[in-house]
Order: sequence, then structure tokens, then C-alpha cells
Amino acid sequence: MNNGDVSRSRRRFLIGATSVVGGVGVVGAAVPFVASWNPSAKAEAAGAPVSVSIDKIEPGQQVTVEWRGKPVWIVRRTDEMLENIKKLNDTVKDPQSKEASQQPEYIDGIYRSLKPEIAVLVGICTHLGCVPTYRPEVAPPDLGPDWLGGFFCPCHGSHYDLAGRVYQSQPAPLNLEVPPYRYDSETTLTIGLDPEAA
Repeated sequence: MNNGDVSRSRRRFLIGATSVVGGVGVVGAAVPFVASWNPSAKAEAAGAPVSVSIDKIEPGQQVTVEWRGKPVWIVRRTDEMLENIKKLNDTVKDPQSKEASQQPEYIDGIYRSLKPEIAVLVGICTHLGCVPTYRPEVAPPDLGPDWLGGFFCPCHGSHYDLAGRVYQSQPAPLNLEVPPYRYDSETTLTIGLDPEAA
């Protein structure tokens, strides 16, 4: 074996070793770079469905949960509240919620819910994004004798009934949004997932 053969084989070995080390370095740098494209755990949690136990919500009570950074109201409506919703069909702007898709296709009717007694609404005014207040009382002095309970936006005065339907001649153009949701059992619902039959 002469020196030329040794140099050639050494050169091949060094080129091969350098290529392997360089390839490992590229992969090592690429893995964290590609992983950085994935959403953070906080971002994933913000868009994740939210399960809520509703068995402890009293009749007439409202609870608020957060879903995708928005307040979502769950209200257990009484029989009187359901009757008052019927009385307001001629008072609200869009009684059947047909003007715009502010609710999933499987939500229809005047109650805007899967079960009449449970309302699930995004608690953001459709005018400029303020958060209305829950006002379930009938005919309070500040809202007048025709008020049958609902939601009042303190920013610009928009009135919504207990189904989230906006009254006529209000600044808000649309009914409150109904998020996608489903019942997992009689006492649990999940916001952010459609019913399996939908």
C-alpha cells in the first residue's frame, strides 16, 4: 500500500465523517425550529372545548365560563322565563334568528337552545363587543315596565331577551351568538363540540 492509497482512503473517511456530523447538526437544528411552528399549550387550551357541569345551576341562575377567550353564559331558565320569551316575539328584531348565522344550524326556534330550559350564549354584545349584564328581573325601574328579563348592554343600551334575541331599534345589529355545544349527559355539556348527530 503506498501513500497515495492511504491519503485517498483517509480523505474518503474524513468526507464521510464530516457529512454524517453535518447531517446530524442539520437535523438537530431543524427539530426545534419545526417544533416552534406548533401552537403553545396555552394556545391549544384557549381553543379547546370546555365541559361544564350544569346540575348545580339553580333555576334563574346564570354562570359564566371561558371558551376561546370569550365569556359564555349558561342560564337555567324557569317556566316563567320561557313564557316571557314567547311574549317578546313581536318586540325582538329577529325572532327566529334567520338574518345571520349567529348560531349553529342545529339550533333553531325562539329559545335558541338544545333544551328550552338551558340557554348557552356568548356574552359579547354584537354592537361593539361590550359585555352585557344579566337582568332577569321583570319591570325594574331603570329598564321600564315592558322589560321581561334578559341582558342589557351598559355601553350603548342594547336590550336582549333571555334567548339572546336583540330588541328592535337597538344599536346591536344581531342576536347574541350561540356557540357550538352538545350534551354529554343530563348534567354535563361541552362548549366547542357539535352534537354527534349534527
